[in-house]
Parts: sequence; structure tokens; C-alpha cells
Amino acid sequence: MDDVQRRNLVAQWAFDTRSILGRFHLWLDDVEENWMGAAPPRDFSFTGSPLARAFIMANAVTALGTRLFGRYGEGSEQPKAVLNQVKKDADAISAYALSEGLWYLTRSLPENHAVMISLGEGLMPKAGETPEMGSNPQLGFGRVYARPQVAHILDHCVRRLLNDASYEWEEFWDEINRRGITVWGAAVDTLENTSRFAKGAETGPLAVFHLFDQPMNITRPYEGYMGNLSLPEEVVLSAADRSILIDYLSPRRLVLEALQATYAGLRPEHVHVWTLAGPSRQKRLGPLWEEWRALGVHLIEDGWELPETGLGAFTESGTYAPSYRVGSWRDEEGRPHVLITDGYAASAEAAQAASLDPVMESRSSLCLFSSKFKVPAERERFVMRLDPDAPDFAERLRELVGEDLGEEMREAYRQNIREARAAGMPVDGRVSTIDDFFPKKDWRVLSLSSAMLPDPYTGMRGVEDLGEGRFRVMTRAATRGAMVEVKLTLRLTEAEPEMRMVFSPLLDRFYAGQDYRKRAVKVSDSGRIRNELQTLASEAIEYLGEDRLRLHLDWVDDEVLSADKKALISEVLHWYQENHPIWFSWLELAE
Repeated sequence: MDDVQRRNLVAQWAFDTRSILGRFHLWLDDVEENWMGAAPPRDFSFTGSPLARAFIMANAVTALGTRLFGRYGEGSEQPKAVLNQVKKDADAISAYALSEGLWYLTRSLPENHAVMISLGEGLMPKAGETPEMGSNPQLGFGRVYARPQVAHILDHCVRRLLNDASYEWEEFWDEINRRGITVWGAAVDTLENTSRFAKGAETGPLAVFHLFDQPMNITRPYEGYMGNLSLPEEVVLSAADRSILIDYLSPRRLVLEALQATYAGLRPEHVHVWTLAGPSRQKRLGPLWEEWRALGVHLIEDGWELPETGLGAFTESGTYAPSYRVGSWRDEEGRPHVLITDGYAASAEAAQAASLDPVMESRSSLCLFSSKFKVPAERERFVMRLDPDAPDFAERLRELVGEDLGEEMREAYRQNIREARAAGMPVDGRVSTIDDFFPKKDWRVLSLSSAMLPDPYTGMRGVEDLGEGRFRVMTRAATRGAMVEVKLTLRLTEAEPEMRMVFSPLLDRFYAGQDYRKRAVKVSDSGRIRNELQTLASEAIEYLGEDRLRLHLDWVDDEVLSADKKALISEVLHWYQENHPIWFSWLELAE
């Protein structure tokens, strides 16, 4: 590319992303596009090229802001309470940055379009985390980004989904179609591998955003776990040609046979299975690990060097990025190898990984799990298919688990099943695929992942400091049509303390010492603070009618949100209500 072409490319990107660059006080110095496998197609994304660039920029800026201002590595060798707070601060920065980026870029959406978050990561503690760690700041179900008139209509529909039991998915779908509104759904994890980020790991953390050309048919905020087996597509198709069904519930012996039938000369030890590991997963995945080991395959261990990238794998977290490595290759001696993923993932990560299937020519089989780790994976599908209101529920649960769990744990399972059913998750089927999450089985995706630190599975470099306030951020954008890696060189236009404020939520700025009584108040403060409350403490919000909500800060454990921060938030909100009652008429504070 000559200088003129490069200047034109930078100018085009700067024009299409100017609202995001301006919001975050950034200057675009340079752009590199590396199209993988083909020349750039004219119809790369269903969004159109200008909006695709804006979504890429929003995700890249999220990665940049989190890496610079998300307290990277400050939880290393710290007590659990300190580590947990570092994680929440990092998640707050990343969720806030992406939310702001989406708000600004959707000013350019077609007039009847909206972006709605369908699945978000961070509603519950993960394996090995304790309940007091609570949910992390996140972008979850029902968050709407659109022009004001469209957002108002769609927000009304979402509130009915949340509060009106008679208003279900079919009514929601019919209403938005009747009104002529096009909703693009999204699955979001603004900081994948939060624990690795907080502990200062050298690889792994990503900002992940998957945009779909329709909303996912989910009706409530939901986060759970899903079994996920991802194989090369040709393996599943060749098995089907022999009348053999390969899915998550298939014996792994049959999976290995299907792999060897597809790749002539494939030895068991050259089948590399990426799966979550660690003591906290022993109960759930231990039998699966032993099944694979008995077949002689290679269970990928921490530090195993990945082909092409040369970086070491990790297995304590990070179920999304390994999906990019699913496939076959030959080593230097010409022997075939194949990598597959197996085990389980959190629901947003599972959906994101499965929606890479048409991009990576893979097939993912999903199976709904509970959020409890009492039952091995092969029995989890039966747990989630139980009727929580059946008179024999306790007996049937005991038969599956092999012991009497007690009333408290039985109620937790009941609640898990009810939440999944209420959210419209695929509870009753044997297994599911990503197609089951969309009202139209024909769907399109724009998948984005931006690296904060080097990623072993894609080979993306992390945020690179080029000096003098310049940073390079790499993003992989993929659709059914093509895949491109974009390197954006961004320059900070303010000093570090000011840039930290640019990327910080208002409530965090006030907690850090900025005097909310002396700064210039804008009408936008109302929407920003509402957005921040939904991100920071979703479990503390009770949604009322007429676009109002009640905030119960006492519902949040002090280990999740410190007592002094809750007190400051309460003080700030009371001040806004007293001095700007019209702007904050949507808010009610529970006493």
C-alpha cells in the first residue's frame, strides 16, 4: 500500500469512527488491515462497512482503556477481597467503555434500527468463586442502543418482558416487527479472562463482542453454564454420511472414531482436546477427562505450545478464544493433527464460541447446565430438564446427584431451572445448536475480539505502547464472508490523569474524589448514571412501571460493593434528586 492509499484508509476510518474518537479524546494515527485468505469483499458485514468500522473501533477502544486504566496486575498475590475488587474495577472500566462506544456509534444507525444486548457475561460468580464475590459490572440483557425515539419504544417492550408474565417472546417479536423496528442482538464479554487480567498474566484478556442481525430469543437476564463440544464441520458431516450422530452427548469413543475416519492416519495422541481444568471442575468434568485419557488422546495442559502462534495455552479460564483453533493441520513430518474443544463454558461465552461455527467451518453442540458443580457433565442435562414444581422433584434430583443435598441446595437447583425456563433457554431438548437461539434460523454475525494482552490462540498481539502517548490495538473481525485483523494506532490527546477520567464512570470519578457539587451538570448525567447503575449493581435494581426503577443498595454485599462506596453513591443520588428532580424522576431510592 502506497502513502496515498494509506492516508485515504486512515481518513476513511477517522470519518466513520469520529464520534467514538471524539468521545474518548483519541486521535487516529494509522490503520492496517490484514484480510485473511481473500481480498476484502464488498459485503463484509450486514451492518455495512462504515458501521462495521465503528463497531471495531468501539471494541478496540474498550481493550485500550481497560489495559491502561483497569488496574492490570494489581490483584497479584493479594487476598481474595482485594483481588475481587480489582476484578470489579477492571470490569467496570471495560463495560463502561464499550457502553459509551455503543451509545455514540448508534447515533449513526439507520433510523429504525437498534442494538440490544441479549447475553452478557458477569451476572454470577464462576467456578471456584464464592457467593459473596457477587456479579461483576457487565452489559446484560435488555440494554438498548438506538436513536431516542426507537430506544423509547424498545425500552418499553423490554420492560414488559421483564415485568409482565403474559408478554412473552412471541409478543415481543410480533410487536417490534409490527412497528417496523430492526433489532440487532449482541452477546458481550467486555473483559474475557478477568482473573488473569487482575493477576497480571502475560496472555489472554480480550474484549469480545458478537453482533447479530436479529435479537436472540432470550426474554430475561440470564447467565448459566452450557456444555460445549466443538468439532471441525467436516467431521460431523462425514459421520452423518455414515448415519452416525455426533453431538455433546455422544460417547467420546465415537467422537474419536469420527475424527480418525475423517483424517486418515490420525493417531489418538495427535487429537488435542482443549478443556477447562483445575480442582474446582473435578466433580463436573473429571469423568470426561478420564474418558478422553482412556482413549489415549492429548488433553491440552497449561503451557502447551500452540501451533503457528508458539504461545502457551492456559486452561483455568478462557473458553472463547480456543474456538479459533478448532481444526486440523499437519506437522513437519506430515502427520495429521486436530484440535477440538470440549467441556463447558458460561452461557455468553458458549453462545459466542458457537456463533463462530459459520466463520471457522466448525460445528458446536450445546447442552444446558446448572450453575452448581455437584453433578458430572453427563448427568447435568437431566438435571436441567427436571420439572422444579413436580412433587417428586427432590427424589429425582437425589437420584441424579447420588445424595440428599438438603433443602437449601434443592431450592438453588429449582431456582436455576426456573430462571433458565423464564429466560427462554433451550431446556427441554437433547442438545441444542446456536441456531436455536434465533427466531430466524438464518442469521448473520459480526464477531469482534480485541486483545489487551497477547492471545495464544489467534496470535493477536496485545496493546502495544509505541511511546509518546501512542498505542497500537489489534482486533479480529470475522463474518461468514471474510476475516480481517485490524491494527489501529491511537494517540491519547490528554495527559494520563485526564484520560483516566475520560474512561471512568461518573460514579467512580466521584468516589475517587471529584466533587459532584462543583462540576458542570448536564442532562446527559441522568442517562449515564442510570446506565452505570445497571452495569455496576444490576442485582440491586427493581424495575417499576413507566420507565422507573428502585435502587436497593442494601441488596449488594459489602464484599461486592464496599460500604463506603455504597454510602457515597447514595449521597450522590440524593443530591441529584434534590437539585435536578425532573432529570432523575426515573429513580427511587429504597430506604
